[in-house]
Amino acid sequence: MIRNSIENSKLCLSWDNEGVSDVESIIDRKGATKAANIPEQVLNLLNLGEIESVNLTEWLAVDQRVLLKKVLPAAGLSEHLDDLLFKLEVANMMNGMKAIRMIGENLYEILQKVDGETADQTFSLLANHRSDSVRCWAAFIVGSTMDVEVKELLVKIRKFVADHHFGVREIAWMAVREALAKELEISIKLLKEWTNDSNENIRRFAVESIRPRGVWCKHIERLKKEPQTALPILEQVKSDESKYVQDSVGNWLNDASKTQPEWVLSVCDEWEKVSDTKETKRIVKKAKRTIMKNR
Repeated sequence: MIRNSIENSKLCLSWDNEGVSDVESIIDRKGATKAANIPEQVLNLLNLGEIESVNLTEWLAVDQRVLLKKVLPAAGLSEHLDDLLFKLEVANMMNGMKAIRMIGENLYEILQKVDGETADQTFSLLANHRSDSVRCWAAFIVGSTMDVEVKELLVKIRKFVADHHFGVREIAWMAVREALAKELEISIKLLKEWTNDSNENIRRFAVESIRPRGVWCKHIERLKKEPQTALPILEQVKSDESKYVQDSVGNWLNDASKTQPEWVLSVCDEWEKVSDTKETKRIVKKAKRTIMKNR
């Protein structure tokens, strides 16, 4: 995808023959571990939306203000640029999840005020943009849609759940988590169906989106007190072949173990009896890590 992004953009910037200015070095980069070490050419391309980030360090380093200046005019939203930049400045946000969330929520309000066809076209441009940050904006636009039923919300967010980029997938569950938590029974019923999907990203979302504690998000108090509520989903993936899904299931149970350790031990014991697989063993090990640490 990074290779395609660069080729499609035709790299309107100039290249020299040394260091990171070489196209191949950018395509094949592993990504810096510190923001200060991101090559200037790479950071410029990230800020202009010409390439995707390849790790969390790059994802967090993108200057969302610069990206807005490039993307909004192309999306026909130039008249809203100054206001949105001002809001980011007042909130002292220039990069990271909070800035992305604010942009997405404001873009939702903006699109609500334009005619339906134009709004759909603009959303499509954002949702299919080569920049993962812009697609994250679009995911938060979906998450801001509070007047739809959970079933429709899941249909709308599915594209981002299945995205090839790790950052977009994380934002996808964060964007709709609160809505899912408010309608927990319905959400669990619908998400149970997702655990049968052939796409591991879809299956993982079914678990990750309703973790009792989660990361960078509000806790779901009911699941901290009554984790058994989500058992219909967890049972479906107790021996999932994907380590990506296994990690999510193990983390889900580890979350629950901090408030309901005996229940987690009971589930793990039962799973080991009925599912003698290396996948289940791996999940159980991750699920028990807090319990074992406290013993």
